[in-house]
Amino acid sequence: MAKVLVIDYEKCTGCRICEQVCAVKHEGVVNPARSRIKIIKWEQEGRYVPMACQQCESAPCQAICPVKAISRDENLNRVMVDYDICIGCRMCVAICPFGGMAFDPLAQKVIKCDFCDGDPLCVKFCDVNAIQYADASEQSIEKQVAMADKFSGTLRKVAAAIASV
Repeated sequence: MAKVLVIDYEKCTGCRICEQVCAVKHEGVVNPARSRIKIIKWEQEGRYVPMACQQCESAPCQAICPVKAISRDENLNRVMVDYDICIGCRMCVAICPFGGMAFDPLAQKVIKCDFCDGDPLCVKFCDVNAIQYADASEQSIEKQVAMADKFSGTLRKVAAAIASV
């Protein structure tokens, strides 16, 4: 059964532990800038929003990669980067609509969530359960629509606040 990261931004406290454990797991350092998950702080709303690769079914990053270094791993329902092929052009970073792709300037490579090979540490260390790794089929349409509506409303408020500045 395919699994996905389910993020409930309303539960996130902004502790950023998920960023730290991700960076340690993948890069061996406590450096949130090198994490595959990012916590975005929205000052106006007083909210923290965990952002990670959405593992898109029709991934724009995969479509734009000029050397075909990005592919889908059907077993874990994830989009993967083959670093032996990747040339570091960052086109995938530019096209990702969710900010799920990033560039690590120290390692000189693009980085993205890989579900920690099916055992995501961010989920294990999130004390408030803002991040869960759940069966995709269990995520009902109603829940997805409700969360999208809430997220959309927050985005509208942020856009209005920015426009008024």
